[in-house]
Amino acid sequence: MFDNRQEAGLALAGRLSSLNPDTTVILSPPRGGVPVAREICKATGTPLDLIMVRKIGAPGHSELAAGATADGPGSSLVINREVTKSCNLTEEDVRGLAKREHQELRRRRRVYLGTRGRIDLSGKTAVLVDDGIATGATMRAAIKAVIARGLRGRS
Repeated sequence: MFDNRQEAGLALAGRLSSLNPDTTVILSPPRGGVPVAREICKATGTPLDLIMVRKIGAPGHSELAAGATADGPGSSLVINREVTKSCNLTEEDVRGLAKREHQELRRRRRVYLGTRGRIDLSGKTAVLVDDGIATGATMRAAIKAVIARGLRGRS
């Protein structure tokens, strides 16, 4: 559909041109989503913050999402029941796998952001931007993490 992530971001920015930069924050997972989000932020003047999410790969099938999780306060664990059932994984198994992913999320937050804190979302509209959605598990985990930060909204 698009030649690259920047082109996708520009197209999306055109659809989001009415965003108010004083009341909106763009949130994106590192790497794939950031080039898309960056174009939106440049075009609209909105601030960008990272939302750290990780897919929880099924054992032996790392690309198959048994679930996803995000860093931050509260539980943002999302479990893909169909996948866990087909892989004979219990909820406890997925929670154990999530612990390992949380260590990686903390490491990545330090690498990407250093000591910079999260942007305060109080009174803001959060727009979650990624470069694609396969199963939706990571986006659902991101939404749960944003809600855990006290933001209410609509999808």
